Amino acid sequence: MPKLATFTKPFFIVLIATLLHTCIAKSYNVVDFGAKANGKTDSSPAFMKAWAAACSSNEDSTVLVPSGTFMSNSVSFNGTCKKEMRLQILGNIVAPSYESLSDHQVWIGFYFVSRLSIIGGTIDAKGSSYWSCKRSKKDCPYGARSIALQSCKHVLVSGLKSFNSEGVHLHLNGCNNVTMQNLTLTAPGDSPNTDGIHIGNSDLVRVLHSTIGTGDDCISIGPGSTNMWVDNVAYGPGHGISIGSIGGTPKEAGVEHIVVNNSVFTDTDNGVRIKSWAKPSDAYVKDIKFENLRMQNVANPIIIDQEYCPARNCSKASSGVKISDVKFNNITGTSSTVEALILDCSLTNPCEKITLQNINLVYADKMKKVTTPATSRCQNAQVIKAGVVNPSC
Repeated sequence: MPKLATFTKPFFIVLIATLLHTCIAKSYNVVDFGAKANGKTDSSPAFMKAWAAACSSNEDSTVLVPSGTFMSNSVSFNGTCKKEMRLQILGNIVAPSYESLSDHQVWIGFYFVSRLSIIGGTIDAKGSSYWSCKRSKKDCPYGARSIALQSCKHVLVSGLKSFNSEGVHLHLNGCNNVTMQNLTLTAPGDSPNTDGIHIGNSDLVRVLHSTIGTGDDCISIGPGSTNMWVDNVAYGPGHGISIGSIGGTPKEAGVEHIVVNNSVFTDTDNGVRIKSWAKPSDAYVKDIKFENLRMQNVANPIIIDQEYCPARNCSKASSGVKISDVKFNNITGTSSTVEALILDCSLTNPCEKITLQNINLVYADKMKKVTTPATSRCQNAQVIKAGVVNPSC
């Protein structure tokens, strides 16, 4: 596992560069390109014109969204830009009706951009009408991700507030060296598929000092994710933090070198979870640390599920995903179910080197308003115990 310095050094480099960028960058105000702060006029053409002008500049540049409310349809911000780019949001950006986004899988997309900062502001995808369509089981369009970063590197996202995403709030794929800090990502607990942050095929990703409450995974870490540091995040509502699902296809990249630290989970369906499909796969999950975590009325505080099956008629095969070198350390608090610890590992490819250290979880019976000892269910797992472990395998 890379040491903490490996994660923090790039962050400070990006932070210092961003501060310098603020002082010297040339600014492109979207209003000067035709954007209207009335919350009704589609400002997406103006946004993209401002981006194109800034991207072609020979100077570090800022695209400025000033105070006010701007309605924007789907926008694509493309590289490769000549110098560093900054999107500074001082006001609010709101989405049109979900039907207007039905031809797009992304609302605000960044593609192949290097040296990018997205700073401040509020975005509101107004996803409630789309969620109603999903709940009615109609033939609904694909829900747009609020922000997507595709094949971007050296990125800082700071101070952003995202509300009511149709789907994923913040989606990363194929990215390198990304810091996300001081974020607020919010959707109702019953909103379908509204993950907070989804990360796939990305390296050197940091999520710091943020609040995430959604209707699905607060953070989901997909195949190909490596060298990730999550620190000081408040979760809830939602499904907590998940590695996976992994092993959906026979040939799939693994997940490794992940640290989740100093965080609180409140009223979530899961705490920390690793999930894989029950089917053949050469994928793996290894070198994972979940440390210094507080659970408050969490349904599954600690869970490894290698029989993940969100729909009916799933395969009954044994998971081929190899899970090893996973450490759960200093995890305390209350479970809303009696079974607070589940290690449900593959029969043909058992989990190896699962460390339980200083675990103290109790069952909080809301009906009786008392706490009682929690239970565990562990199978096909090589467990190493240290310190007090309650419940124990």
